[in-house]
Formats: sequence, structure tokens, C-alpha cells
Amino acid sequence: MTISSVDRARELEVFCAVAAGGSFSAAGRTLALTPSAVSRTLDRIEARLGVRLLLRTTRALTLTAEGQAYLSAARRILTDLDEAEQSIADQGSPRGRIRVSAAVSHGRFCIVPLLGEFVRRYPNILVDINLSDGIVDVAAGQADVAIRGGPLADSALTARRLSENGRTIVASPAYLARWGVPETPEDLHNHNCLNFSFRRAEPVWPFRRDGVDYALKVLGAIEANSGETLCQLALDGVGIARVGDFSLGDAIAEGRLVPLLEAFNPGDREVFHAVFVGGANMPARIRAFVDYLVEHMDDRSRR
Repeated sequence: MTISSVDRARELEVFCAVAAGGSFSAAGRTLALTPSAVSRTLDRIEARLGVRLLLRTTRALTLTAEGQAYLSAARRILTDLDEAEQSIADQGSPRGRIRVSAAVSHGRFCIVPLLGEFVRRYPNILVDINLSDGIVDVAAGQADVAIRGGPLADSALTARRLSENGRTIVASPAYLARWGVPETPEDLHNHNCLNFSFRRAEPVWPFRRDGVDYALKVLGAIEANSGETLCQLALDGVGIARVGDFSLGDAIAEGRLVPLLEAFNPGDREVFHAVFVGGANMPARIRAFVDYLVEHMDDRSRR
């Protein structure tokens, strides 16, 4: 039995909705279908392909390896179809939804302030931004564009450099008045050093003395997964933090935070990239968004 292209596109839409919602009922609510209609659609796809796409229990639906591959292809096909229709309908002007993932602190300080001008320039694009310190799987369709800092893992994704950012050790005047000002990196052993709780094999801060780089282990009472959180703790006089300069805002210029041990700053910089699925068929809205970030973010690099 043959199936029309319209029916097949609808099947792909149903399958993607099930994967996103985690249940037949959630997919049904999204697509205005009954759970039984959703279930029949999934049965029909699996029967045609001759493989199991979902493992179904009373508690959850789990994608098989074949299901993951089918989901990735389905999302790409639906995105291409949507882009083609929207492009023709609007004579090529970029339009549609862009799902953007960024870390909480960097996103709030460096990405969100750019969005107003972007949507004024591209009024037919809807930006759906998610700020989280978790890593999303762009290749699997969890986001269209991810803004990532630091070294990138090898992958088939396309990455474009956006900006780079330095780091500064800071503390509040109140903390320093109470506990003293560290004059050398080793003085930090007598201070409450606030650390990141992710991407660290051990709590060490880098320094440079007489042209030689070295790492010093520091300890403290609080760890956090956000530079913004560490910055706030430093502002509250809780301890000393080493954070990206973008997290500091105007706190140093206003005297609310004091930079420390600058003579030992190794000058290390974190590079930020936009990561996305590239290629000739990349939707125009994604290309426009990435080009916009490249155009504007270098001006926001600090130090």
C-alpha cells in the first residue's frame, strides 16, 4: 500500500510530537488528536519500517536507536519543508521559529541584550531562547543554535566563532576589609574561594608568575554552576570568585567588586561559538541569526 507525501509528513509530525511530549496523550493535545489515533500512527510507521522505534511501558516511552535516527531525520525533513514553504510564501524573507540554547550567565549578559534589535530587523522570525547550563544535543534537533564556550568536541556540526572573554578574580570591599587582601596566589589558601561545580576535574585556578604558568588548588564553602551566581555571592561578601568578565557587569567600575591578583592573571580567554547544523540546506532564519551574532558579539568582548 502506498502512502501520500501529505500523510507521510503528518506521520513525521506525529512522531516528533510523541518524542517531544513523552507520551501519546501529550502528542495528542499538541496536534488535536486522540491518544489512540497517535498510537495507530506510530504502529503504522513501525509496521512499514519493520523496526521498533519506541519502547513502551506504563511509565514512559523510550526511543530505540532506530527511533533516535528516525527522529533526527524527521526533524530535519519537517524543518526543510517548513522553510521551503515559508520562503516561498514570504518571497525569501527569513521567517519561522529559532530555538536557541545558551548558558545562563552568558546568555543573560551577552545574548539576550541583542535579541531586541534582531527581531526588529527580522520581524517574521520568532526567537525561542532557553537559558540553561546543561548541554543540548543540536544534532538530535534539541536546538537550532547553541552558544557554547570553551573547546568544542569533534562533531559534524558547524561552529562559528562569536567572541572571547577574559576572567578576573574578585571580592567585595566588605569581604576584604574583614579577611584581608591576598597579595599572592598562595594567600588564597586562607580565603573562601567560590568555585564552579561543572567542567572542573579539580578546583584549581590558573596563574602566571615570572612568565611561568601554573595551577593552584583553591577551596571554599560554596560551588555553583553559574558565573552569575558566583558573582552574586562575591557581591554579598561571601568569598572570592574567579568569573568571566561578562558576569561582572559594572560591578568593578562602581566599586562593588575589587579585582585581585591581576599581576598574576595568566590572560587565559574563553572563546564562544555558535554551533548549528550547517550545509547548503540550512534554513535562512538560522543563517540570519548566526550572521547577526557574529556581527554584534565581537564588540561585546571584554578584556
